[in-house]
Amino acid sequence: MRWLLVGDALAGLLLALVSKLSTVTRRLVLGRPFRSDKLSHTLLPKRIALPVFASDALSSVAYAPEEIFLVLSVAGLSAYSLTPWIGLAVAGVMLIVIASYRQNVHAYPSGGGDYEVVTTNLGPTAGLTVASALLVDYVLTVAVSMSSAMSNIGSAVPFVDHHKVWFAVAAILILASLNLRGIRESGTAFAIPTYAFMIGMYIMLGWGFFQIYVLGHELRAESAGFEMHAEHKGILGFALVFLIARAFSSGSAALTGVEAISNGVPAFQKPKSRNAATTLLLLGVIAISLFMGIIMLAKATGAQIAERPHQQLIGAPPDYHQKTLVAQLADAVFHDFPIGLYLIAGVTALILVLAANTAFNGFPVLGSILAQDRYLPRQLHTRGDRLAFSNGILFLAFGAIAFIVAFQAQVTALIQLYIVGVFVSFTLSQIGMVRHWTRLLRTETDGTARARMMRSRVINTIGFLCTGTVLIIVVVTKFLVGAWIAILAMAALFFIMKLIHRHYASVSRELEFRAAETEDIVLPSRNHAIVLVSNVHLPTLRALAYARATRPDVLEAITVSVDDAETRELVHKWENTDISVPLKVIASPYREITRPVLDYVKRVSRESPRTVVTVFIPEYVVGHWWEHVLHNQSALRLKGRLLFEPNVMVTSVPWQLSSSERLRTLQPQSAPGDARKGFLD
Repeated sequence: MRWLLVGDALAGLLLALVSKLSTVTRRLVLGRPFRSDKLSHTLLPKRIALPVFASDALSSVAYAPEEIFLVLSVAGLSAYSLTPWIGLAVAGVMLIVIASYRQNVHAYPSGGGDYEVVTTNLGPTAGLTVASALLVDYVLTVAVSMSSAMSNIGSAVPFVDHHKVWFAVAAILILASLNLRGIRESGTAFAIPTYAFMIGMYIMLGWGFFQIYVLGHELRAESAGFEMHAEHKGILGFALVFLIARAFSSGSAALTGVEAISNGVPAFQKPKSRNAATTLLLLGVIAISLFMGIIMLAKATGAQIAERPHQQLIGAPPDYHQKTLVAQLADAVFHDFPIGLYLIAGVTALILVLAANTAFNGFPVLGSILAQDRYLPRQLHTRGDRLAFSNGILFLAFGAIAFIVAFQAQVTALIQLYIVGVFVSFTLSQIGMVRHWTRLLRTETDGTARARMMRSRVINTIGFLCTGTVLIIVVVTKFLVGAWIAILAMAALFFIMKLIHRHYASVSRELEFRAAETEDIVLPSRNHAIVLVSNVHLPTLRALAYARATRPDVLEAITVSVDDAETRELVHKWENTDISVPLKVIASPYREITRPVLDYVKRVSRESPRTVVTVFIPEYVVGHWWEHVLHNQSALRLKGRLLFEPNVMVTSVPWQLSSSERLRTLQPQSAPGDARKGFLD
């Protein structure tokens, strides 16, 4: 017995030490926790919101023009004459999409973005389709941005190019850590590099065009002297149209990230919608000017990009290492100033790394909304120590790492998966906005308001036609080269979220409030009983009945307030029932559940040292392994801490869900010695 007690003591000491080390590590990585009432202090002004939410769209100009050149390279150098026209088409679509999303942010400023627009106007199935497309697209945004960043760094440092998978994984982990520290801190960290990229690109383009058209200098890219070998000569008719369409769909990657601002409106300072719309307009002007500037400068310098440079570029040396398009332009423009090349390559790589921050801001917010609507596990709805949606950030990071490892950080391979989800959400969102304005026009009588609504409906209609056309082009031209993987991932995520929602709905119906049966259970008295309450449903009523049956000296029901609105609703429902036990609300400014309950129990124990405190915790009994992920997480953490408190008893009050019935009906297996004891026939 003595050794058992020593073993228990050592186990308790070890668990306490591990818990303490875990807390210290979290504080070193994340910093001190923020109170819930400090959330308003994390809101972003426009000067910070622009680099935070627009970094994805701005960075796409670093690889979208290159993808156009890569696709056209199969037809030879003559096909490069089409790049300005394809670029203008992409820029035109971008203008229309930005004008359309400016209507979105004014009409739906709550931050649901495309998901809220489509769900409200087209129904939950269409909304879930958009949500699955956006979630997959956010993951691919991180994967593509990081892969492209490592390719740009690899243009200057070959060692990085040879190990770009591991460098990309390390960059994702660092970026996730920055975002786990909170919105404002990550926004400030990313503002300077994003502005450095914009300034550096404008200097490169401005100085390049000035040398060519004002000073009359001839700027030539390092690949301009090579001869481009056409893999398919004499492409005409349908084949040429298909090639142009595929180049256009690849260049449409420049539109990725435009929707992020509409998803992040709640993060803006007031007036939120006006600031978001202004930031969106600034994003459009900057992105289009950089996109077209790179294309025109590439044409002027004769830059060439080939998918297989050693086979397609005739005259290239055997050890030729093809630089990215931006690196070639920087080398040509700053030919007498080598530091300029490294600066441009550096800020380009940095903005591509930071472009993933758009996804790290958009994905957790959307995941939280979906979790609140019971399409994803509830853990994605809660904020962490630093008021960031920590679980969503971690989920996004690991998903992007999986794609990078699977595709070996190859931008050309990943980008084939990338654009489908963007234009699925674009198209359905614009259809939803058209229906939104049509519904409002039926009841609006003010002439000025009707004129504004009709103008907005025209803009969204044009946006729907454009994005729908691009979606068809993208699916047709990219399906066989990788887009099917993205479509399959969206479909799988759609059905998983449907199943999660069905499960939560089934549990909610099963636990719907009704009169609970009284259970006559006699237990020892003289204790202070505490019943934990999360909702007014059958498990809570059973726990109260069971606690009352123990005939305690004191019986309390307590709940921890992590969300004011939900707590007020719970108190209101409690007061409208016939429950005689008063409900005590414990404030939790840091959104923790375990610590406030633990502190309260300790306080009760100190005030009455001879009283046994019994904590009754309602728990669900489930029948499937995956249901454990969706339920009982808070109860498990709390029990693990309460078990080490002296004079505290923890009682789990089980409530069997219908899924556990199959386990209850299984024939029990025999145990060793049953036959000898006569238990078996």
